[in-house]
Amino acid sequence: MKLTDIYMKFQSDIVVIERELEATVQARHQVLRQASTHLLKAGGKRIRPVFVLLSAKFGTYDIDVLKHIAVPLELIHMASLVHDDVIDDAELRRGKKTIKSQWDNRVAMYTGDYIFAKAVETSTFFDHPEIHQILSYAIVEMCIGEVEQIRDQYNWQQNFRIYLRRIKRKTALLIAVSCKLGALAAGADRDVQHHLFTFGYNVGMSFQITDDILDFVGTEEQLGKPAGGDLRQGNVTLPALYAMQHDEKVRAMIEQALSTDYPEQADMEPILEAIKKSGGIEYSLEISDRYLERAYDALKSLPETQAKTYLSEIAAYIGKRKF
Repeated sequence: MKLTDIYMKFQSDIVVIERELEATVQARHQVLRQASTHLLKAGGKRIRPVFVLLSAKFGTYDIDVLKHIAVPLELIHMASLVHDDVIDDAELRRGKKTIKSQWDNRVAMYTGDYIFAKAVETSTFFDHPEIHQILSYAIVEMCIGEVEQIRDQYNWQQNFRIYLRRIKRKTALLIAVSCKLGALAAGADRDVQHHLFTFGYNVGMSFQITDDILDFVGTEEQLGKPAGGDLRQGNVTLPALYAMQHDEKVRAMIEQALSTDYPEQADMEPILEAIKKSGGIEYSLEISDRYLERAYDALKSLPETQAKTYLSEIAAYIGKRKF
């Protein structure tokens, strides 16, 4: 079954979430309203809300309850993207102008803050301290991950552990939390929540590693931004990390091209080719597959349901997607 087929099964509920997202980001202030809506209309896979819905199938499923956790999780993700684009000085997101490009950095930062605030506000539907503790923990960890990424920009000496810890905080944790909170909001058993969290964490790690691979092998049309953009911005991801640790010539090429006052002017083509030839892409795919296997293992303890099958199929899509 394709990902689109799974989405079709939940189409009516995804429409509810989309409408709720749009209603939630409306603001009295015109610029805030326009900027928030601009980001929303840029689209997205809505992976986190879908994980909420699928995980909730292991408990009592009620979209009128679940939307109050699915929407905040997507808003947290959206807000982090707005801030990311300011930090990265990104002009495009999903092939469209970023908020910082359409307006400016100040508008983008306040828009991100506004969306974070709306996420917290929406979650107050739940009178359940654990839900709020988990959400707060996820936001704190994401912020730490972002600060770590800034700290490690253009640090060509970092190691695999630093990279893996960073993507755990920036990406994997929010996907893990989406799975856990979907189950928690639906009243699923503790063991089920635990297995779903483990599943989501490992899927999230694979998701980000795949993203990092695509940044080297994807086209600008597929990515919605130029290939090699992460490395140009000094963000060392797994394929480049492997290449630099296994070939000093590649390390020297990257340092010479990007350790300048104007890294945005660097010719990335020779660097991209060198990384592809180094075995870094194949190694990264192998690590991504290891996380996927752990995700599948986490599902084995769950009841045999259609939702379990869908989760497995989404994991397969995430690990093998082309853009």
